[in-house]
Amino acid sequence: MSSFFQGRSRRPWLFATALALATPLSAFAAPLGLSDALSRAAKADPARPALASRIAAAEAGVRQAAVRPNPVIGVEVEDLAGTGRYALIDRAQATLYYQQSQERGGKREARTSLARSDIAQVRLRDDVRMLDLLHEVEIAWIEAIAAEAEARLAADRLALAERARSEVDRRVKVARDPLFAGARAEAQVAEAAGALAEAKARAANTRRALAAFWSGGEIEIDPAPLEDLSAADQIAGPASPVDLALLEAQRGLAAAKVRVEQSKSVQDPTWRAGLRYLNDGGDVAAIVGGSIPLGRYDTNRGAIDQARAAQTAADLDLIGAKATLERKIAAAQASLAQKAGEARRITAEIIPANARTVDLVRDGFNRGGFSYLDVIEAQRALIDARQRRLAVLKSFQLDRAQLDRLTGAHASLIPAPESAQ
Repeated sequence: MSSFFQGRSRRPWLFATALALATPLSAFAAPLGLSDALSRAAKADPARPALASRIAAAEAGVRQAAVRPNPVIGVEVEDLAGTGRYALIDRAQATLYYQQSQERGGKREARTSLARSDIAQVRLRDDVRMLDLLHEVEIAWIEAIAAEAEARLAADRLALAERARSEVDRRVKVARDPLFAGARAEAQVAEAAGALAEAKARAANTRRALAAFWSGGEIEIDPAPLEDLSAADQIAGPASPVDLALLEAQRGLAAAKVRVEQSKSVQDPTWRAGLRYLNDGGDVAAIVGGSIPLGRYDTNRGAIDQARAAQTAADLDLIGAKATLERKIAAAQASLAQKAGEARRITAEIIPANARTVDLVRDGFNRGGFSYLDVIEAQRALIDARQRRLAVLKSFQLDRAQLDRLTGAHASLIPAPESAQ
């Protein structure tokens, strides 16, 4: 018997009633564990296949960035019309030329490096999205196991109310208690039955919400993992390498942009070569030439300063993100230790004490020493203690899920990207 039932009276009637009223098992052979839920959701992620197309787009950007400037071919006609000797078209000159710009300063290499940085960012952004998705699945799984535990606690509450009603009915029949005591006991049973129905409905809804992360369908949930407090006794790992890698990639992208802007400050010459046809004599002559901007006014200094400032910001963002993640990890671990201690105290001290109180009050009630209201109060205190314990356990597991996200504990479940078609 799991520790969920600690503090419960050991009498056979309570075990039998609780088992009879528990949520029926589904047709599945085994309950759905966290790792299975995460794997199903990762494989069924509808957004993951789009990664291949995004990578293909980024790779196309790399190919485009590596392309040299197009050459220019042109024709110029001079002395086509004028005055004096140039009034006739037979003195016109036609020039056919080929022109090519020469990139200097490492412009093409800088563009290509910037485009390659985008590929890394595409992959890492999707990996971060997957970690966020897996975190949502883990939260949904915790909600499901907590709802199942609450439904079983509601069944225990109903069992307690029904046993109390039987005891009151027996006393009412022999005129040891007034009729209103029996009516009060019936009301308690009705209230507990309503609470059980609501708890079962909530448990069913959380199971459906969890299954919606894949193809849906019926699943079986075992609340036993809610009891696992081992994370409080373990040292948390470092900050999520996936999130840090994305920040590193953004830092690299900023550095690549600086190199691109610096390369633009180097002026590119343009070379020209061609043939000139002289119409009046039918002669042909070769021409060569070239030009280069002087770079007197526009040296791209503003754009370079802007890119360097962005690079500094990216460096500081990485430092700040590391510190923030480490601080959140430390806070989550401290919260786990505090909540584990509270859950263990409730389990070891409060619930057993309340269970003994229920037994003592019932024995006194059967001997005429206590009223039915005393029985109700003792049972309510026991149920409240168990509900408090479940609330602490659920909060503990939610903190553990947050710690998993901060440390990237489920990064190994991220599937490889599909190839682009």
